[in-house]
Amino acid sequence: MHVAVFILVVLVFVALSGALVRLVRVPLPVLQIAIGAALAWPARGLHVEIDPELFLLVFIPPLLFGDAVAAPKRELLALRGPILDLAIGLVFFTIVGFGYALHWLVPSIPLVVAFALAAVLSPTDAVAVSSIVDRNVVPARLMHILEGESLLNDASGLVMFRFAVAAALTGSFSLAAASLTFLYAVAAGILAGVAALIVAAKTLQLLNRIGGVPSEAQVLVMILMPFIAYLIAEHVEASGILAAVTAGLLTGGSGIFRYLGVSARMQTMSLWTTLSFIFNGALFILLGLQLPDIIRNVPPELSSRHWLIEPAATVLILTLCLIGLRFLWIWVGDIAQRVAARFGKHKAEPFGMRVRLAGSVAGVRGAITLAGILSLPLTMADGSPFPSRDVVIFLAAGVIICSLTIASLALPKIARGLVEPGEDPGAAEERRARVGAANAAIARIESIAN
Repeated sequence: MHVAVFILVVLVFVALSGALVRLVRVPLPVLQIAIGAALAWPARGLHVEIDPELFLLVFIPPLLFGDAVAAPKRELLALRGPILDLAIGLVFFTIVGFGYALHWLVPSIPLVVAFALAAVLSPTDAVAVSSIVDRNVVPARLMHILEGESLLNDASGLVMFRFAVAAALTGSFSLAAASLTFLYAVAAGILAGVAALIVAAKTLQLLNRIGGVPSEAQVLVMILMPFIAYLIAEHVEASGILAAVTAGLLTGGSGIFRYLGVSARMQTMSLWTTLSFIFNGALFILLGLQLPDIIRNVPPELSSRHWLIEPAATVLILTLCLIGLRFLWIWVGDIAQRVAARFGKHKAEPFGMRVRLAGSVAGVRGAITLAGILSLPLTMADGSPFPSRDVVIFLAAGVIICSLTIASLALPKIARGLVEPGEDPGAAEERRARVGAANAAIARIESIAN
């Protein structure tokens, strides 16, 4: 099918999904996956080959940049401890624990390939969580942690995924070399994000000096920023995802908005909201489009006993394994926090049991996992097929759908009525800001009237 027609069809169904979700009462990501599967299932339905590199470039930078710009910076900074703990520590714990569990469950998958699948399954998708459950139901502190984690573990998970794939291709692995490469990818990715922000700021300054430049040109500079950050980082073999996130996190506090006119600011924020809706919807519809082919081509390693029950059970067990590993890490983190509070000055704020369970179920997988697993090479260096490629692609797609389904069914029930220690500092501040703005407007109107 012609590319332009295909894009238009996807956009039409993204728009329709926004209306249908009000009628069918299912989470929007699940509905969009179902729409994609329905479009692709007939023999003459939509079929598309996804280029993983193009997929990552087009979708991921603007989505992560938009999430980073909208993220509450002060809350993320205050919660940097648990966020980094989940974004880095949990990633390594998941790779080791899930990798060995997968190799034990499906022995035909080489251990290094199992580690690769574990790495690409470690990134979480907070956007999908917010579409599954009302943000007012999930405790604010937990939601901030999930948002911060999802911004950072994309980079750490994909960097480790690349290490595992390289080890599978070469047959060797050096912990020292991998550690240095990881540090380089992180540092260079952050610098690339800063560089893109500086380039955008200088460009906006130049446009202001020229004068008379339409606000649409300024908005275009802001749209291009995440792509510039991503491409700079990828060019120097660093983390493009971390570069886009860095640019987004620094945008709010860098003062770059002072170079934008009022109209350009309003257009930028409105446009990012629209783009986020479009790109997220298109991502899940594309996942649904892949689903029929994935189901039709169930690897024989997973269907030796039964064509349906065995692969479905394997996917369910692996999804529950991820949830269990996440719950264990959060629980151990709470214990460590209590122990540290006894010897330090900081007061412990451990999660309750239900909040731990909600945080574990909320670790759904999404677009990053899909894009990463589809980027697996087809062949080894000697020309032989990459080991168990079809198996891990099937398992990754299954875990994405299963984690979304479990979260959509369980998370609203778990989160309902939760009370968490501490209070969201942003809610009260927002109310005060609204009252202050209203009072200032009233005072101004009265001064004009007098």
